[in-house]
Amino acid sequence: MRIAIIGGGSWGTALALTLARQHEVSLWIHDTALAARVRESRVNDVYLPGFALPSRIHVKSSLEQALEQAELAILVVPSEHCRSLISRIGPGIPIVSATKGLEADSLQTMSQMIAEQIPGARVSVLSGPSFALDVARGDPTAAVIASNNAELAKEVQRAFAGTNIRLYTSSDPLGVEYAGALKNVIAIGAGICDGLGLGSNSQAALITRGLAEITRLACALGGRRETLAGLAGMGDLVLTCTGSLSRNRTVGGELARGRKLADIVSSMRMVAEGVRTTRSAMALAARAQVEMPITARMHAVLFEGQPPREALRDLMDRALKSE
Repeated sequence: MRIAIIGGGSWGTALALTLARQHEVSLWIHDTALAARVRESRVNDVYLPGFALPSRIHVKSSLEQALEQAELAILVVPSEHCRSLISRIGPGIPIVSATKGLEADSLQTMSQMIAEQIPGARVSVLSGPSFALDVARGDPTAAVIASNNAELAKEVQRAFAGTNIRLYTSSDPLGVEYAGALKNVIAIGAGICDGLGLGSNSQAALITRGLAEITRLACALGGRRETLAGLAGMGDLVLTCTGSLSRNRTVGGELARGRKLADIVSSMRMVAEGVRTTRSAMALAARAQVEMPITARMHAVLFEGQPPREALRDLMDRALKSE
């Protein structure tokens, strides 16, 4: 199969390395200077240093060239850039969204945005507990490929067969997408717990209650409860809240240590989607009339200047209730 990967960050490069074991892969990198350097050196020294790209990976700085003869396009760019790229992919090529975020203005998931931009498009979404570095290293990884088109999900599943990523199919793309986006907000909270020096009790409470509010919102918006209990939900939430490679967890830790959000974000090479998603989550929660206390406190810390310890106290002092 000829596969185009749209986005040459760490995750896009890791997916290229994985799929090149079985397929011909075009890797589109937006930055032309970086694309030229990667093409020459065969290493993405900015986003995934230390991994040599095999000859089956063809580095492109032209999106049109990357998509030429592609039988599958995998979209792996920050959510804020997806809309401008989707219209350039055009009809006919099945699309896999591997972006874990929501569009800030429309509050749409990536699959909703693709369906709006390309009527009749064959769309699936890829998500689950999958740090790029571990995938690039060849560590066994399990994830979910979800689509309203069962045959497309199976096609993508077969494309990954024989690699270090084992895919499970799902017919709940919305549940998978909301899980992948919203867990990043909870991961910021996990980083705050770590930055405040709190122990395992606090982390376990945050993850469990975070899953409860993510599930409430995702189900209110059309997702299914069982999806949130699986790889795309609980699996990805645990990884992002506990793993040292989590960018969103890093943001929370730095906030707890007293750094300003603007300074943290400006110093990061890669995007922490949870910062933008926090605003979107609050707007969706208001629209669906769903209570999300942890997300609300993350919004207060990120955008309203509330000190992290005060946010923690507010959560502990909430009205008592049953689980």
